[in-house]
Amino acid sequence: MSTYTVTRSIETSATPAQVHAFVDDFRRWSVWSPWEDIDPTMQRTYTGAESGVGAHYEWAGDGKVGAGEMTIESSTPQAIGIRLAFTKPFAAVCPTRFEFAPVGTGTKVTWTMQGENRGIMVLLAPLLRIQKAVGKDFDRGLAKLKAAVESA
Repeated sequence: MSTYTVTRSIETSATPAQVHAFVDDFRRWSVWSPWEDIDPTMQRTYTGAESGVGAHYEWAGDGKVGAGEMTIESSTPQAIGIRLAFTKPFAAVCPTRFEFAPVGTGTKVTWTMQGENRGIMVLLAPLLRIQKAVGKDFDRGLAKLKAAVESA
């Protein structure tokens, strides 16, 4: 078994509270998530709290986005912790965290995901280059988040 961590950051002129609001509510992810526009027929289900701890989001899409669920497990003004569980094409649980640090009059947003390569993924990991692929997605998502919070 091998582990990986993917971390990306961006600075925005928005306040930590403004950025937090976009991450803390899964319904707002459609504006900035790098995966939301890949499959226009993707099915989404929101349950639990409207935002914050207990908010729950499930998706099911084509082979490019797969299927899974996210639940917000912790939410403070400084950070949001999410339990991210993929069910298709491979099952995996990846703890995910967003941190919001004041920088001048804006915010540094840091997005981190951890995971384990198990079973066949141990063999495929070097070929898939998870850190590079997911890192590109995180960079794209953070750029979209920055644009969304700065124009809100």
